[in-house]
Amino acid sequence: MDDSVNVDREGAVGTLTLDRPEANNAMDAATAEALRAGTVDLVADDDVRCIVLTGTGATFNTGADLTTLEADDSDETRLRRLAASLHEFVSQLARADKPVVCAVNGVVAGGGIGPSLCGDVVLAADSARWEFAYPRIGLSADGGSSYFLPRLVGLRKAQEIAFRDEPVGATEAADVGLATEAVPDEEFDERVREEAERLASGPTRAYAETRELLRTSFDHGLDEQLAREAERISKLARTDDFAEGVDAFFADGDPDFQGR
Repeated sequence: MDDSVNVDREGAVGTLTLDRPEANNAMDAATAEALRAGTVDLVADDDVRCIVLTGTGATFNTGADLTTLEADDSDETRLRRLAASLHEFVSQLARADKPVVCAVNGVVAGGGIGPSLCGDVVLAADSARWEFAYPRIGLSADGGSSYFLPRLVGLRKAQEIAFRDEPVGATEAADVGLATEAVPDEEFDERVREEAERLASGPTRAYAETRELLRTSFDHGLDEQLAREAERISKLARTDDFAEGVDAFFADGDPDFQGR
């Protein structure tokens, strides 16, 4: 795997770290492909029950590495190649059958926005900020930002973010729904670890069904969504985690979920 992306496992938590601080964690084609491959690896690993996505240094992900482009029509092929890996990476992360924590440690811009928003929990360090950035170079959205933004903050706020292109800080991001929580920089790493371990110890299969129901809810009417809910909750009654949860409830104790 390209050394600009680190894949680490600690207990039941798998962490994907974009590690190009010298390039502000921007993505060239190799980096985007490494993100895709690393995500596929962690999604397929049954021992990993929560995935964390983060960056190193003062940036989370600043989108495409503009130094790899020529600023002419020859870039059409380069952008298509980059987008193919980036979009498969985002799709894999959004559709994973385990919870995802996006740990936004710093600046997010351009193609980094979509990946930063696709987690079930998005923790933002106080020094983090979101910058749409595409208008500055005459390009439109990619990386899933046009999908996640209006769903999270509403169409009007998404239009404000995209067309005014003004930075959104961590506190505002939490207030409008881009992030779950703003965290002081000095507490950030510990808060990420705590949240990831909490999710990793939870009922993984139930989380997976809830992820899918929420992600696709806009595609269905009420009656269809109710039917989908009934099908999934009844299916989960066959899991060991359901039996464990019920036993713990009546014993007034804490369940020991195993993700089965």
